Amino acid sequence: MRVLISGAGMAGLSAGITLGALGNHVTIVERAGHLRVNGSPIDIRGDALGIAGRMGILDGIRRHQVTMTARTRFVDADGNVVAELPADEVGDSGDDIEIPREDLAHVLHAALDPATSLIFGESIEELHDAGDDVAVTFRSGREDRFDLVVGADGMHSLTRRLVFGPERDYLRHLGFYIALTNLPAEHDGDPGNPILNWPGHMIGITRYRDVALGVLNFRSGWIDYDYHDLEAQKRILLDAFAGHDEWQVPGILDAVRDDPELYFDSVSQIHMPVWHRGRVVLLGDAAHCASGLSGRGTSLAVTGAWFLAEALRTHPADLAAASRDYENNQRPYVERAQATAGPGGDLVVPATQEELDARNARLRAMAGHSRPGR
Repeated sequence: MRVLISGAGMAGLSAGITLGALGNHVTIVERAGHLRVNGSPIDIRGDALGIAGRMGILDGIRRHQVTMTARTRFVDADGNVVAELPADEVGDSGDDIEIPREDLAHVLHAALDPATSLIFGESIEELHDAGDDVAVTFRSGREDRFDLVVGADGMHSLTRRLVFGPERDYLRHLGFYIALTNLPAEHDGDPGNPILNWPGHMIGITRYRDVALGVLNFRSGWIDYDYHDLEAQKRILLDAFAGHDEWQVPGILDAVRDDPELYFDSVSQIHMPVWHRGRVVLLGDAAHCASGLSGRGTSLAVTGAWFLAEALRTHPADLAAASRDYENNQRPYVERAQATAGPGGDLVVPATQEELDARNARLRAMAGHSRPGR
């Protein structure tokens, strides 16, 4: 079977591994000119760990493990620690693996079958499901036909829009925006990950190995902007944090201004009744984004890629039955992940000063009870 995967993120690369292992002729197209590796470390949890083992990538993942979340602490305007974040507050089971995004991308990329074709700087422009195959026109003007198209192109999936309709029909905004920016080298080396809050806002520094990132969150209703317009994103972000010069806020905002690859997006989920239509199936955030607040997006990418491949192996001549099996097996994981996202925003970005003070007091009390002899 000739398979086209749109998107070389965690879902797309995972599907490249699992679908290639079935003997399919797999092509992956990625709109960017390189692997998408910017962002903070991500978690692999629960059953996704066992599936990663069956995919042959677990040892590679373990070699690149970091422990970033365990060092998170909340600070005041002078940088003094006011509370620390216990691992169980972010759903860490103790078996979870945290890995830098770039390391996981390279582990997945290295595990692709040599026959798999990965094309950068290319994306789907149009597609037409003719019933017995899918005719695809690419942005480059090239045309081709495939037996199956997998849309693994993220929350703002073009594949989803072309086949299922506009994003607004499926997106649920959770009331937050998030940004990540690279910080200069002088921020490296501190073992902690401090976070400063004021009502409705969070700004902090995340460190792992020799990397330092500025992390920014703020509460807001839906903002209508072009998510391809970097300067518009920077204006929104700088306006949201204007008027604050405490702690290291000015330096982080300077990094925002200078960052050519700033990550900025809404904290939202994708909810769809079905993830397939004809010979097109959606995977990962394109199908069911749970948002970063769930901490389970990468795990969903791994389980989804595995369940899709297993369904196709079980029903090699019946794509409709395979698609239904894939959805039936994946949906319980998605529902759990999406449900866990809600409390995360209140923990990280309390809406009021009263809620902020209450959170800090609760975390301090938890830390006190966990000390030896208490």
